[in-house]
Amino acid sequence: MPRSRNFISRIASALVRLAHGDSGAGIILIAAAGAALIAANSALTHDYHELLHHPFFPVMAQPLSSVHGWINDALMAVFFFVVGLEIKREVLDGELASAARRRLPVIAALAGMALPALVYLALAGTARPLGAGWAIPAATDIAFAVGVLALAGKRLPPSLRVFLLTVAIVDDLGAVAIIALFYTATINLLWSGAALAVLAAMALMNRAGATRALPYCLASLLVWYCVLHSGVHPTIAGVLAAMTIPLRLSKHGDSLLLRMEHALAPWSAYLIVPLFGFANAGVELPQGLANLIASPLPLAVAAGLFLGKQTGIFGAIWLSEKLGVAPRPSGASWLQLWGLSALCGIGFTMSLFIGALAFPAAPQLVDAAKIGVLIGSALAGLLGFVVLKLAAPPSSRT
Repeated sequence: MPRSRNFISRIASALVRLAHGDSGAGIILIAAAGAALIAANSALTHDYHELLHHPFFPVMAQPLSSVHGWINDALMAVFFFVVGLEIKREVLDGELASAARRRLPVIAALAGMALPALVYLALAGTARPLGAGWAIPAATDIAFAVGVLALAGKRLPPSLRVFLLTVAIVDDLGAVAIIALFYTATINLLWSGAALAVLAAMALMNRAGATRALPYCLASLLVWYCVLHSGVHPTIAGVLAAMTIPLRLSKHGDSLLLRMEHALAPWSAYLIVPLFGFANAGVELPQGLANLIASPLPLAVAAGLFLGKQTGIFGAIWLSEKLGVAPRPSGASWLQLWGLSALCGIGFTMSLFIGALAFPAAPQLVDAAKIGVLIGSALAGLLGFVVLKLAAPPSSRT
């Protein structure tokens, strides 16, 4: 009995360590996605869809009539707000602050967005409706990728993690730009003008030296509400509002941006993103799954993530080094960089999000895209993990 208690205690301790490390958010996200798939393909399927899509909230805007709408259009705005804070911090005072440091990550991220889109279009074609999904495989899921990197070995060069985070940040910025430019159908000028007016007021608060959180939080909510009615996807409000948060350091070496990021990042990683995964990964797998996978849409998405991402990013790193444009991350071998490039093909959160925007009137295409995202992300994560394990120092493997 004591031996069995010790064994259970060791397992519990290991799980606690995993949950609190870099891998924690990725593991929780995997569990949420797995739970969604089980619910959607079991006797719980009706309850699962009823929970997410039953219109029972008071409708102040059509997208917010269901739990699914609140997760995708409200909670995900908080996720994008955190992304915006991270982007601003990195651009002004981080890995993207100098031209020398941002050159390689920007080149790699751009190549890692362009090539998956080209692979997708080559397989799915440019004609509508499938052509609208070209951006689905262009995104990287930072929680998953960093989590798998942490599981692959602690003795991998620190430069790999920094490079992965920086590429993912540039990737997120690109994804936000794509959503704003290519997945906005009609714009209501009145509501858009109101949102811009509130953003201008927030910028003036910043210039005036205001550092209290409450006024910025209330103004951010107002921006989100205006953008919700503007025709632009409401999550863009999160990024725009984050750009107005002051980064100026106080005499204590602190700033409002850092405090907000520190306070919201755990909620985003451990609650909002898993909720999004649970609400969006629950696709019903048909009996003819093999035939569906071979159809143009899921095949194009999976190939874009698995082949396009690693080829684009690794190719950009290799060419930059060979042409003298930018050196590869310090201490990293080519095998490790290949594994890292493969990890960037885990596109889960952003890819599912863009998939829902690409086919708003065709739920069957959204489900087909989800299958492609799940397969491509799983293959990319598995390949990246195996390659990084093989490339890690022997003490790290044990």
